[in-house]
Amino acid sequence: MKALLQRVSSADVRIGGERVASIGVGLLVLLGLDQDDDQPAADRMLERILAYRVFADENGRMNRSVADIGGGVLLVSQFTLSADTGKGLRPGFSRAMPPAEAEALYDYTLARLRQRHAQVGAGVFGADMQVSLTNDGPVTFLLESG
Repeated sequence: MKALLQRVSSADVRIGGERVASIGVGLLVLLGLDQDDDQPAADRMLERILAYRVFADENGRMNRSVADIGGGVLLVSQFTLSADTGKGLRPGFSRAMPPAEAEALYDYTLARLRQRHAQVGAGVFGADMQVSLTNDGPVTFLLESG
């Protein structure tokens, strides 16, 4: 499982020109699901996402999490994070979780996130989405399970 965290001052998701989700200050999380991922891995990743310290404290150091600041989390499925890019000029997706399983795990992850955090937005699994963001910093981290 991979989660690409981007600290944002704002982010939104549109489908067919219609905004389906948006947040202000917080994290845009692009989530890639690999074949061996499961619910316990999703729970561990959510712990990390909500506790990962990427926001400034009173001294300007990255010592606050999205939970600490009460920021938003925008969760978007991103199967291309599972791509094998080690060789050649075309990505391979043999490590990606099959779509039906991935959708179920994404839905589980989103439900658990909504249980644990107040401000949550989400993309639509498998949809052709346009994601807009203002990356604050820029600050971007790739979290990997395993």
